[in-house]
Amino acid sequence: MNPFIDGISSLLDVSMLLYMGVGLVLGFMVGAFPGITATMAVALAAGFTMTLEPVQGLAVMLTIYVAANFGDRVPSILINTPGTPASIATTLDGYPMAKQGRAGLALTISAIVSAVGILASLVLFSIAAVPIANFARDYFKSPELFALVVFGIAIMIGISSKSMLKGILAGLFGLMLGTVGTYAATGDKRFTFGVLELVEGVNFIAVIIGLFGIAELFDQLLTHRASRQRPISSLGRWWPNRSELKQSGRATAVGGAVGLGVGLIPAAGGDIAGLIGWERARKASKKPQLFGKGSIEGVAAADTASSATLGGSLTTTMALGIPGDSVMAVMIGSMIIWGITPGPTLFTNRPDLVVSIVGIMLIATLLSLALSLVRMKGMVKLLDVPPQYLWSGILIFCIIGTYATSNSISTVVTMLVFGVVGVLLKRMAVPAGPVVLGLLLGPLAEENLARTMAILPTRPFFEVVSPIAIVLLALAVLSIVMPAIRAARKPRDQRAAFEDSVLGTDSITQITKAHDELAAQPDLLTSTVRTPTPEPRRRLPRRNSKENKK
Repeated sequence: MNPFIDGISSLLDVSMLLYMGVGLVLGFMVGAFPGITATMAVALAAGFTMTLEPVQGLAVMLTIYVAANFGDRVPSILINTPGTPASIATTLDGYPMAKQGRAGLALTISAIVSAVGILASLVLFSIAAVPIANFARDYFKSPELFALVVFGIAIMIGISSKSMLKGILAGLFGLMLGTVGTYAATGDKRFTFGVLELVEGVNFIAVIIGLFGIAELFDQLLTHRASRQRPISSLGRWWPNRSELKQSGRATAVGGAVGLGVGLIPAAGGDIAGLIGWERARKASKKPQLFGKGSIEGVAAADTASSATLGGSLTTTMALGIPGDSVMAVMIGSMIIWGITPGPTLFTNRPDLVVSIVGIMLIATLLSLALSLVRMKGMVKLLDVPPQYLWSGILIFCIIGTYATSNSISTVVTMLVFGVVGVLLKRMAVPAGPVVLGLLLGPLAEENLARTMAILPTRPFFEVVSPIAIVLLALAVLSIVMPAIRAARKPRDQRAAFEDSVLGTDSITQITKAHDELAAQPDLLTSTVRTPTPEPRRRLPRRNSKENKK
């Protein structure tokens, strides 16, 4: 009982409200501005939280993580542009609802089901994390840990890119970066090229901010085009009635179940869960023909599924030490800098910290829900902020945050170099996720492989390598080989990413059709949406009166 009391008491400090408030505002703004991902914001915040206590730093980063899942629905619904990848599926029905004058209703339903999904995922974490950690602590030795890391990297390679070869190259590049520096087993310096700053390895925070922050900034600078499109500001009715809540109930349950399952898969994010949840809800719905045309069930299913992945991602991160997504990869890097190692031993050494993490996410979810239901007109006005101001602010904070991690200009140079590398990766459609995972987990895999190889000559093979390790390695191979085989059998123009391979053909067709229909009607992106009937009643008398005066 003491760890529970200690974990809760650490949240009762008044300063915690300040840190969570900062994270709440940043998270909403990050979600509301298209192109700025939660990973970028958390990586940037990591540079400023290194001097804080672990609980305080986690309060900022976890609140950003949660709040971004609420804020990113705003641009998805109002301008048909996902705030973060997790809200891709929200555009399928959220924007059509906004065109019909029901934007406020879509925003409210989205906020409610997002909170339901996150709270359900926290229940999953509370139930599953301890048994998984205990099992891993008892049965996962060096061979199993090596196999687990390989499996996690293989899964991310398989789901991050339409081209398996590009995903593998990204993973290998990340593993190569992980070998730079001093080898812990022998003390040898590798790939440092006489540069003193590389003796301790490549700075993880600099790489993260470069690949996800500076790269996105440079990419937007290179591809920016002036646009006259403005967000829909006529939000209409906000609160759903009883029949609408009942209608979205089944879709919420289906989406939540999908999100909880997908979240437990390492590296599978909310974008995949949202699309799969939307499809499963459409098949379970009594009115599937309305999906993609402004169905409240579609919004509920997509947002519940994408939000419910947070707890599953947290479970694999804290219980196994394998990041569930790119945000959790940044979390692991920050925790390691604080001297905390995520994994099975965390529940034994720092159970109070685990309690604090759950409490932070619970409070952040409730605060985000309350803020989402305030009907803030300011959230809509944020979408009109000129991107030039946003870009300059991001660049300044990226430089300051990166410099703060080491007080060295070389770290800032590393960040800018990886920003350029990130732009090149984007141009070549090479995913950045496997690079980050390879950099983070490569040293862990290498260390456990070295231990395994040292033990093997002295003992029988199957006494050292358990069936668990063999199964994980087999799954890792299958996760790369099977999608490659399936893709090779299809024509080149029909090869798709992981989320497309698990969706039905009719669902893919409907998603594509919905996006095409919306893209073909840019005139509907106006500052006000009116119904066809009232317009002539208001305007015709005014025109006639003007003519009579003339």
